[in-house]
Amino acid sequence: MYEQGERAVSGRNFCLAMFLSCLAGLPAAGAPATNSSHSPPAAPVLDADAVTYLARLALDCAHREYPNKISHVMSSDADVRPPRELTPAFFGCYDWHSAVHGHWLLARVADHYPELTVAAEARAALALSFTEQNIAVEVAYLRGEGRESFERPYGLAWLLQLVAEMRASKDPQVQRWAAIVAPLESEAVLRLETWLPKLAYPIRIGEHAQTAFAFSLVWDWARETGDLGMQRLLRNKADEFYLRDRSCPLAYEPSGQDFLSPCLAEADFMRRVLPPDSFDRWLSVFLRKIPLNGSTKWLPPAVVTDRSDPKLAHLDGLNLSRAWMLEGIAAGLPPADRRIRALRATALEHRTASWSAVTSGHYVGSHWLGTFALYGKSRSGGL
Repeated sequence: MYEQGERAVSGRNFCLAMFLSCLAGLPAAGAPATNSSHSPPAAPVLDADAVTYLARLALDCAHREYPNKISHVMSSDADVRPPRELTPAFFGCYDWHSAVHGHWLLARVADHYPELTVAAEARAALALSFTEQNIAVEVAYLRGEGRESFERPYGLAWLLQLVAEMRASKDPQVQRWAAIVAPLESEAVLRLETWLPKLAYPIRIGEHAQTAFAFSLVWDWARETGDLGMQRLLRNKADEFYLRDRSCPLAYEPSGQDFLSPCLAEADFMRRVLPPDSFDRWLSVFLRKIPLNGSTKWLPPAVVTDRSDPKLAHLDGLNLSRAWMLEGIAAGLPPADRRIRALRATALEHRTASWSAVTSGHYVGSHWLGTFALYGKSRSGGL
């Protein structure tokens, strides 16, 4: 099934993919994904060609309806409808949350790289998705019976990150899209505000339900929009869930299909909440084995054995997300801290390990890994 969804590459796109493969060790689009035993590629570079390549991955899936894995509660026969009717703004990219953060990628490119040809294509795709009618249907869908936990917290958090990206823009068109999406933003906020006071325990897994990563995205939205109530709510949860944590078992990671690190995501969230001196002390007891000599041996990148498997391919996302979390942790420490060198060197090693996986070779990865690559390299995440 997935092979049928892979994109045929020709002409300009093929040349672009070949150029990127030379630049950053990326295999040509359409080539089989393999694990190479050769030396890792050069450090990934986010130049105009790389941004264009990543944007085209999102453009390829933003309005591609199938294959599709929906998490859909049906209350009657009337709910048996195709994804484009259920959630008309975010029906592509295999699942709802990937469609949402694929639109984040396009909004980022449209706003930060307006000189690129692909930026105009990104704007056209965003305009197609962000209509008042589409967003009204999205809101109605979330409010449907039995959907209280729909995309909670991961998809809702990415929706807020998308809105934060658009609200930070000075571009009138991007600001207009933020206004159109505002009713869905309000619904997401209401759901989180209703859920968090009732959440008695953190969720410490390496996939979508994890709380620490979602809290980070929501925190960044709350800072951008000035929502002091959400900041207060998240700070209270940080104190309740994480402040007294000790000796996180990093040696137990990763699980076989993680794309988020429970330990690093928690630390990346806490550096947002705590001032540098307090974060320094907290990290010293939470992650005790960060080297002082710049070594990367304390945290090797995850090994991906089959990039055509949608769950095993998660581990490429883990390497990419670990990279930005390690950089975030380093940024949260006092500038002279001796752990920073190891954190940054390990981040580079992880990003390099999976940068070559960000291709159109397997749709189960291409529909989401482009977002993780751009998010990590764009200094997002409150940095």
